[in-house]
Amino acid sequence: MKILGIDTTTKFLCLGIYDGANPVRNTAYPNRYSLISNGAKIYEYNLEVGRSLSVLLIQTIKRVLDALGWQVSDIDYFACGLGPGSFTGMRVGLATIKGLSWAVNRPLIGISTLDILARNVKNSNSPVVPIIDAKRNSIYCAVYKNKNGRMERIKSYMLLNEKEFSRSIESDSIILGDAIGLYKDSILRNIKGATILDKDYWYPKARNIIGLSLERIRDKKFDNPFDIKPIYLYPKECQIKAKK
Repeated sequence: MKILGIDTTTKFLCLGIYDGANPVRNTAYPNRYSLISNGAKIYEYNLEVGRSLSVLLIQTIKRVLDALGWQVSDIDYFACGLGPGSFTGMRVGLATIKGLSWAVNRPLIGISTLDILARNVKNSNSPVVPIIDAKRNSIYCAVYKNKNGRMERIKSYMLLNEKEFSRSIESDSIILGDAIGLYKDSILRNIKGATILDKDYWYPKARNIIGLSLERIRDKKFDNPFDIKPIYLYPKECQIKAKK
């Protein structure tokens, strides 16, 4: 089984490849999914693209597949980060993956970027709060808890201003993401016992995209390429109104 997964919602192009067997349940922990270690491989690639995403995305995918000796038709599943995040990044990434999956008639898996970020934290019993800079003095965020070895979201995806965020987050939470660069002092001042993770944890990791994709494949939960959309938390800003 082969998976190609990307996230393009931040300043990085995050690309992951999985080459291995189907996912299986961990018998000791039924809610956990584990990769079959015998021969399974994960390839991870991260590239800071800035405003050059639309130029570099297809080139990078082709270069990675060429290095492996694969064709697009060899991919069994395609996965894509849906945001929230950069409006342009979300649209470019999803449009690319939708096109590839449609062209070779393979299943498509859409994953929230906040879900991907939350997986950067391992084996913690504290609330995990990924935060993404939403511009306009706002923060994209969600809250997760480790339940039986599996990171589960316990609050909806949110768009909050600085004060709303401080009021909404529990004390002793673990906070990670690029919005820390803007709101670190406020977080430490207003959220008692908060743990701030460093920049190594601020951006999506390809391994997490693959792990979440394997869970969805195991549960046979796929997305319709005609219906799937980026996760917009600024809905009014993202509508195109027809002129009368």
